Amino acid sequence: MDNFFTLTKQTLTQTDPAIKFQFFEKLMKDFQDNILDFSSSDIPEIFTQPSFHTICTIVKPHEVKQRKNLHEDEGKIALLHAIAHIEYSAIDLALDACYRFRGLPREFYDDWLVVAEDEIRHFKMICSLLETYGVKYGDITVHQGLFEASMRSLDLISRMAFIPRYMEANGLDSNQALVKKLESIPKTQEIIEALNIILDEEIDHVHKGDKWYKYACSLKENFTCNYFDIVNHIYPNSFKTNKSLNIEARKKAGFSDEEIEILKNF
Repeated sequence: MDNFFTLTKQTLTQTDPAIKFQFFEKLMKDFQDNILDFSSSDIPEIFTQPSFHTICTIVKPHEVKQRKNLHEDEGKIALLHAIAHIEYSAIDLALDACYRFRGLPREFYDDWLVVAEDEIRHFKMICSLLETYGVKYGDITVHQGLFEASMRSLDLISRMAFIPRYMEANGLDSNQALVKKLESIPKTQEIIEALNIILDEEIDHVHKGDKWYKYACSLKENFTCNYFDIVNHIYPNSFKTNKSLNIEARKKAGFSDEEIEILKNF
Protein backbone atom coordinates (compact mmCIF):
# COMPACT_ATOMS: atom_id res chain seq x y z
CA MET A 1 0.00 0.00 0.00
CA ASP A 2 1.40 3.39 -1.02
CA ASN A 3 1.82 6.07 1.59
CA PHE A 4 -0.25 9.21 0.99
CA PHE A 5 2.44 11.65 2.11
CA THR A 6 5.20 9.92 0.12
CA LEU A 7 3.10 9.87 -3.05
CA THR A 8 2.06 13.49 -2.53
CA LYS A 9 5.70 14.56 -2.15
CA GLN A 10 6.63 12.68 -5.32
CA THR A 11 3.86 14.51 -7.17
CA LEU A 12 4.72 17.89 -5.68
CA THR A 13 8.44 17.70 -6.46
CA GLN A 14 8.10 16.30 -9.98
CA THR A 15 9.64 18.86 -12.34
CA ASP A 16 8.01 17.76 -15.60
CA PRO A 17 4.39 19.03 -15.74
CA ALA A 18 3.12 16.12 -17.82
CA ILE A 19 4.61 13.56 -15.43
CA LYS A 20 3.44 15.59 -12.41
CA PHE A 21 -0.11 15.40 -13.73
CA GLN A 22 0.19 11.63 -14.26
CA PHE A 23 1.39 11.25 -10.69
CA PHE A 24 -1.53 13.38 -9.55
CA GLU A 25 -4.07 11.20 -11.36
CA LYS A 26 -2.76 8.15 -9.48
CA LEU A 27 -2.70 10.05 -6.20
CA MET A 28 -6.29 11.25 -6.65
CA LYS A 29 -7.59 7.84 -7.73
CA ASP A 30 -5.87 5.99 -4.89
CA PHE A 31 -7.17 8.57 -2.41
CA GLN A 32 -10.71 8.25 -3.70
CA ASP A 33 -10.42 4.44 -3.64
CA ASN A 34 -9.26 4.71 -0.03
CA ILE A 35 -6.19 2.52 -0.59
CA LEU A 36 -3.50 4.84 0.79
CA ASP A 37 -1.63 4.56 4.07
CA PHE A 38 -1.73 7.77 6.13
CA SER A 39 0.91 6.80 8.66
CA SER A 40 3.59 9.44 9.13
CA SER A 41 7.03 9.09 10.68
CA ASP A 42 9.12 11.59 8.72
CA ILE A 43 9.44 15.34 9.25
CA PRO A 44 8.04 17.29 6.24
CA GLU A 45 10.86 18.74 4.17
CA ILE A 46 11.39 22.49 3.93
CA PHE A 47 12.08 22.88 0.22
CA THR A 48 14.83 25.15 -1.06
CA GLN A 49 13.58 25.47 -4.63
CA PRO A 50 10.22 25.21 -6.42
CA SER A 51 9.37 22.34 -8.75
CA PHE A 52 9.32 24.71 -11.75
CA HIS A 53 13.00 25.62 -11.39
CA THR A 54 13.99 23.32 -14.27
CA ILE A 55 11.47 24.67 -16.77
CA CYS A 56 11.38 28.38 -15.91
CA THR A 57 14.02 31.07 -15.61
CA ILE A 58 13.51 32.50 -12.13
CA VAL A 59 14.29 36.17 -11.51
CA LYS A 60 13.51 38.81 -8.92
CA PRO A 61 9.88 40.02 -8.99
CA HIS A 62 10.81 43.44 -10.40
CA GLU A 63 12.68 41.73 -13.26
CA VAL A 64 9.67 39.79 -14.56
CA LYS A 65 8.41 40.94 -17.95
CA GLN A 66 5.50 43.33 -17.46
CA ARG A 67 2.25 43.37 -19.43
CA LYS A 68 2.55 46.96 -20.60
CA ASN A 69 -0.03 47.15 -23.37
CA LEU A 70 -2.87 44.64 -23.43
CA HIS A 71 -3.94 45.96 -26.84
CA GLU A 72 -0.80 44.31 -28.26
CA ASP A 73 -0.13 40.58 -28.51
CA GLU A 74 3.02 41.00 -26.43
CA GLY A 75 0.97 42.35 -23.54
CA LYS A 76 -1.59 39.56 -23.78
CA ILE A 77 1.20 36.96 -23.85
CA ALA A 78 2.86 38.44 -20.75
CA LEU A 79 -0.51 38.46 -18.97
CA LEU A 80 -1.36 34.88 -19.89
CA HIS A 81 2.06 33.62 -18.89
CA ALA A 82 1.79 35.36 -15.53
CA ILE A 83 -1.60 33.71 -14.94
CA ALA A 84 -0.26 30.31 -16.01
CA HIS A 85 2.57 30.70 -13.53
CA ILE A 86 0.18 31.58 -10.72
CA GLU A 87 -1.91 28.51 -11.52
CA TYR A 88 1.11 26.23 -11.71
CA SER A 89 2.39 27.57 -8.40
CA ALA A 90 -1.07 27.04 -6.93
CA ILE A 91 -0.97 23.35 -7.91
CA ASP A 92 2.14 22.92 -5.78
CA LEU A 93 0.71 25.00 -2.94
CA ALA A 94 -2.32 22.71 -2.70
CA LEU A 95 -0.12 19.61 -2.85
CA ASP A 96 2.23 21.04 -0.24
CA ALA A 97 -0.70 21.56 2.13
CA CYS A 98 -1.57 17.87 1.72
CA TYR A 99 2.05 16.81 2.22
CA ARG A 100 3.04 19.11 5.06
CA PHE A 101 0.15 18.96 7.50
CA ARG A 102 -0.36 15.59 9.12
CA GLY A 103 -3.02 14.02 11.30
CA LEU A 104 -5.89 16.13 10.04
CA PRO A 105 -9.43 15.02 9.12
CA ARG A 106 -9.70 13.24 5.78
CA GLU A 107 -11.83 16.18 4.56
CA PHE A 108 -8.73 18.41 4.70
CA TYR A 109 -6.84 16.25 2.21
CA ASP A 110 -9.93 15.85 0.06
CA ASP A 111 -10.36 19.64 -0.08
CA TRP A 112 -6.78 20.38 -1.15
CA LEU A 113 -6.62 17.56 -3.68
CA VAL A 114 -9.76 19.02 -5.27
CA VAL A 115 -8.07 22.44 -5.28
CA ALA A 116 -4.98 20.94 -6.96
CA GLU A 117 -7.24 19.29 -9.55
CA ASP A 118 -8.91 22.65 -10.29
CA GLU A 119 -5.54 24.41 -10.57
CA ILE A 120 -4.27 21.79 -13.03
CA ARG A 121 -7.33 22.41 -15.18
CA HIS A 122 -6.84 26.19 -14.94
CA PHE A 123 -3.18 25.83 -15.89
CA LYS A 124 -3.99 23.72 -18.95
CA MET A 125 -6.72 26.16 -20.00
CA ILE A 126 -4.36 29.15 -19.87
CA CYS A 127 -1.58 27.22 -21.60
CA SER A 128 -3.98 26.48 -24.46
CA LEU A 129 -4.54 30.22 -24.88
CA LEU A 130 -0.78 30.84 -24.75
CA GLU A 131 -0.26 28.26 -27.49
CA THR A 132 -2.44 30.31 -29.86
CA TYR A 133 0.37 32.90 -29.71
CA GLY A 134 3.07 30.27 -30.22
CA VAL A 135 4.22 30.50 -26.59
CA LYS A 136 4.53 27.83 -23.92
CA TYR A 137 4.90 27.94 -20.16
CA GLY A 138 8.53 28.65 -19.31
CA ASP A 139 9.22 30.89 -22.32
CA ILE A 140 9.02 34.01 -20.12
CA THR A 141 10.84 34.72 -16.85
CA VAL A 142 8.98 34.17 -13.58
CA HIS A 143 9.51 34.87 -9.89
CA GLN A 144 9.03 32.46 -6.99
CA GLY A 145 7.12 34.69 -4.60
CA LEU A 146 4.34 32.18 -3.90
CA PHE A 147 6.84 29.40 -3.26
CA GLU A 148 8.82 31.59 -0.86
CA ALA A 149 5.61 32.56 0.93
CA SER A 150 4.70 28.89 1.38
CA MET A 151 8.09 28.12 2.92
CA ARG A 152 7.60 31.01 5.34
CA SER A 153 4.23 29.69 6.53
CA LEU A 154 4.98 26.22 7.82
CA ASP A 155 2.29 25.82 10.48
CA LEU A 156 -1.36 25.29 9.59
CA ILE A 157 -2.68 28.61 10.92
CA SER A 158 -0.03 30.66 9.13
CA ARG A 159 -0.40 28.73 5.87
CA MET A 160 -4.17 28.99 5.71
CA ALA A 161 -4.08 32.65 6.72
CA PHE A 162 -1.40 33.68 4.26
CA ILE A 163 -1.86 31.57 1.13
CA PRO A 164 -5.64 31.20 0.66
CA ARG A 165 -6.90 34.08 2.84
CA TYR A 166 -4.28 36.63 1.79
CA MET A 167 -2.57 35.72 -1.50
CA GLU A 168 -5.52 34.00 -3.19
CA ALA A 169 -8.05 36.43 -1.74
CA ASN A 170 -6.03 39.27 -3.27
CA GLY A 171 -6.41 37.39 -6.54
CA LEU A 172 -10.18 37.66 -6.22
CA ASP A 173 -9.75 41.43 -6.21
CA SER A 174 -7.23 41.63 -9.06
CA ASN A 175 -9.15 39.18 -11.24
CA GLN A 176 -12.30 41.29 -11.06
CA ALA A 177 -10.36 44.49 -11.83
CA LEU A 178 -8.55 42.84 -14.74
CA VAL A 179 -11.78 41.56 -16.31
CA LYS A 180 -13.23 45.08 -16.20
CA LYS A 181 -10.11 46.38 -17.95
CA LEU A 182 -10.14 43.68 -20.62
CA GLU A 183 -13.80 44.31 -21.46
CA SER A 184 -12.76 47.47 -23.29
CA ILE A 185 -9.96 45.76 -25.24
CA PRO A 186 -10.61 43.93 -28.54
CA LYS A 187 -9.84 40.21 -28.94
CA THR A 188 -9.82 39.39 -25.26
CA GLN A 189 -13.11 37.49 -24.93
CA GLU A 190 -11.43 34.09 -24.49
CA ILE A 191 -9.16 35.50 -21.79
CA ILE A 192 -12.16 37.07 -20.02
CA GLU A 193 -14.05 33.76 -20.13
CA ALA A 194 -11.05 31.93 -18.66
CA LEU A 195 -10.65 34.53 -15.91
CA ASN A 196 -14.33 34.27 -14.99
CA ILE A 197 -14.02 30.49 -14.65
CA ILE A 198 -10.94 30.92 -12.47
CA LEU A 199 -12.58 33.60 -10.33
CA ASP A 200 -15.67 31.49 -9.67
CA GLU A 201 -13.62 28.48 -8.60
CA GLU A 202 -11.05 30.48 -6.65
CA ILE A 203 -13.82 31.74 -4.37
CA ASP A 204 -14.29 28.13 -3.30
CA HIS A 205 -10.52 27.71 -2.82
CA VAL A 206 -10.34 30.73 -0.54
CA HIS A 207 -13.41 29.43 1.31
CA LYS A 208 -11.63 26.11 1.90
CA GLY A 209 -8.66 28.04 3.26
CA ASP A 210 -10.99 30.05 5.49
CA LYS A 211 -12.57 26.85 6.83
CA TRP A 212 -9.24 25.26 7.75
CA TYR A 213 -7.83 28.53 9.11
CA LYS A 214 -10.76 28.72 11.51
CA TYR A 215 -10.43 25.02 12.29
CA ALA A 216 -6.73 25.44 13.14
CA CYS A 217 -7.51 28.45 15.31
CA SER A 218 -10.18 26.47 17.16
CA LEU A 219 -7.56 23.92 18.26
CA LYS A 220 -5.55 26.58 20.12
CA GLU A 221 -6.45 27.39 23.71
CA ASN A 222 -6.08 30.97 24.93
CA PHE A 223 -5.00 32.05 21.45
CA THR A 224 -6.17 35.20 19.70
CA CYS A 225 -6.39 34.27 16.04
CA ASN A 226 -5.95 37.70 14.48
CA TYR A 227 -5.74 37.33 10.71
CA PHE A 228 -4.05 40.68 10.15
CA ASP A 229 -1.40 40.09 12.82
CA ILE A 230 -0.63 36.62 11.48
CA VAL A 231 -0.18 37.84 7.91
CA ASN A 232 1.92 40.83 8.95
CA HIS A 233 4.12 38.56 11.04
CA ILE A 234 4.99 36.56 7.89
CA TYR A 235 5.40 39.62 5.66
CA PRO A 236 5.37 42.95 7.55
CA ASN A 237 3.23 45.71 6.03
CA SER A 238 1.39 43.24 3.81
CA PHE A 239 -1.83 45.22 3.73
CA LYS A 240 -2.06 48.23 1.42
CA THR A 241 -4.88 50.47 0.30
CA ASN A 242 -7.00 48.45 -2.11
CA LYS A 243 -9.56 50.38 -4.15
CA SER A 244 -10.78 47.29 -5.99
CA LEU A 245 -11.86 44.96 -3.20
CA ASN A 246 -14.12 42.21 -4.51
CA ILE A 247 -16.41 42.43 -1.52
CA GLU A 248 -19.04 39.99 -2.79
CA ALA A 249 -16.43 37.31 -3.55
CA ARG A 250 -14.64 37.83 -0.24
CA LYS A 251 -17.90 37.44 1.70
CA LYS A 252 -18.69 34.23 -0.17
CA ALA A 253 -15.20 33.02 0.71
CA GLY A 254 -15.75 33.57 4.43
CA PHE A 255 -14.49 37.06 5.20
CA SER A 256 -16.48 38.80 7.90
CA ASP A 257 -17.97 42.28 7.55
CA GLU A 258 -15.52 43.45 10.20
CA GLU A 259 -12.52 42.14 8.27
CA ILE A 260 -13.75 43.75 5.07
CA GLU A 261 -14.17 47.09 6.83
CA ILE A 262 -10.60 46.86 8.08
CA LEU A 263 -9.39 46.05 4.56
CA LYS A 264 -11.28 49.06 3.21
CA ASN A 265 -9.57 51.42 5.62
CA PHE A 266 -5.91 50.56 5.20
